[in-house]
Amino acid sequence: MVVEQDGNAVEPQHRDDLAGAFGANVRRRREEAGLTLEQLSTQSSVSRAMLSKVERGEKSPTIGVASKIAHALDASLSDLIGGAAATASGVAVVMRKHARPVFRDPETGFERHIVSAAPGAGGAEMVAHYLPAQVSTGLLPAYPPGTEKQLVVLAGTLTVAIGGITETLNTGDSLFFQADADHGFANRTDAPCEYIMVISRRT
Repeated sequence: MVVEQDGNAVEPQHRDDLAGAFGANVRRRREEAGLTLEQLSTQSSVSRAMLSKVERGEKSPTIGVASKIAHALDASLSDLIGGAAATASGVAVVMRKHARPVFRDPETGFERHIVSAAPGAGGAEMVAHYLPAQVSTGLLPAYPPGTEKQLVVLAGTLTVAIGGITETLNTGDSLFFQADADHGFANRTDAPCEYIMVISRRT
C-alpha cells in the first residue's frame, strides 16, 4: 500500500487508472509521431516487448525506462503520466491532493507526483518526489538544451549527480542546475527523502 504524506492511502484503482493512462498516452504520442514500435524501440533503447506491454497497460515501467520513452517521443513525463484534469474556479486552478497524477516505480517505490495545478502554465511545472531509503533513480537522460531544474529538500538527505558532479543536500537545502546532461537522484540514507522540483524550459 502506498501512503500519502497525510497518512491517507492511495486507492489501488487510482494507481491502476494512471498506469493505464501512461500506456495509452505512449501509444497515442507514438502514433502521432508516425513511429512503429520497432522505431520507438530503437530511438529509446527500450525493447519492443517492453514497449508493447507498457502500451497495453500490462507493465509499469521503472523511472529510467519511462524517462527514455518520454525523451524518445519528445514529451515530458508529465505529458505521459496524464491523470485527472484540474478543477478550474474563476482565475484560479485547483488540483486536490487525491487527484494528483502519480508515477510510481514498481521496482524501487520511487514516486513522482505532479503538483502543478496547471502544468506548463508560465513555462514551468512543479513535481514532488519521494525516494525511499537506499533508493536511486539511476542516471536519467539529458533534457533538451534550455531545460532547467530547481529543487528543495523537504525531508531527508538527497544526493544529486549531474554530468559527473555530485552534490549532497540536506533538509532545507536547494539546488539549481541545467538539465541538458545526464543526471540522477539518490537517497543513500536509512530514512525516506522528499523534495519538490520545478522544471522550466526556456524558449
